[in-house]
Amino acid sequence: MEDAERIPPEDCSDSPAVRWLLLDDAALLAQCKVDLYRASGPGGQKRNKTDSAVRLRHASSGLSVVATESRSQHENKAKALRRLRQAVALSVRAPVDAPAYTMSPLLGRCITAGGRLHVGRRDHRYPFVVAEVLDVLAACEVKVSRAAELLGVSTAHLGSFFAKDPGLWTRVNQMRGAAGLKPLR
Repeated sequence: MEDAERIPPEDCSDSPAVRWLLLDDAALLAQCKVDLYRASGPGGQKRNKTDSAVRLRHASSGLSVVATESRSQHENKAKALRRLRQAVALSVRAPVDAPAYTMSPLLGRCITAGGRLHVGRRDHRYPFVVAEVLDVLAACEVKVSRAAELLGVSTAHLGSFFAKDPGLWTRVNQMRGAAGLKPLR
C-alpha cells in the first residue's frame, strides 16, 4: 500500500488479516517467498526470455498468488501484491462476538446515511471493508440478513455488494456451503 493510502491502525478492526493489510508493500513482500519464472504464452520475445512472472507465497497465512500478464517483472510484482491483499481479505477470518460487535471507524465511514456500503473495488480501503464484513458474516453463522442488520445495511444491499465482486461472491458462497446453507443466487 502506498504511503498516501496509509490507513491508521486505530481506524480498523483488529485481526491478523488487517495487520497484514496495514503493511506497506515492502513489508508485506518481505514476509513472502518470491518465485520468479518465465511465463508461457503470447507477449513476444521478452516474455519468453526473461523471468517476468511472479509468484508470492505468504508463509504466515499460507496463501499463494501469481501474476503473469505483463512482460515487466515490476508490474507483475505489483499485481501479485494487490492479489495477495485481496486473498488475505477473502480468506483470513477473525472471530467476532456478534452481540458485542462495534463497527470499525473505517467501515463506518464507508456506510452512507442511507445505509449503503459505498466503497469500490479500486478503493484502497476495499480489502479492509471486505475483511471486516466477512468476519461479521462468519459471526452471524453466514446468514446475510443477520450480518446486514449488524452492519446497518439492508439484506438486499449487502447481497448486491457481494455480487459486484466475483471473488467475494464465490467466497461468500463457499462459506455458506461449509455452513450447510444454500448458495446466494
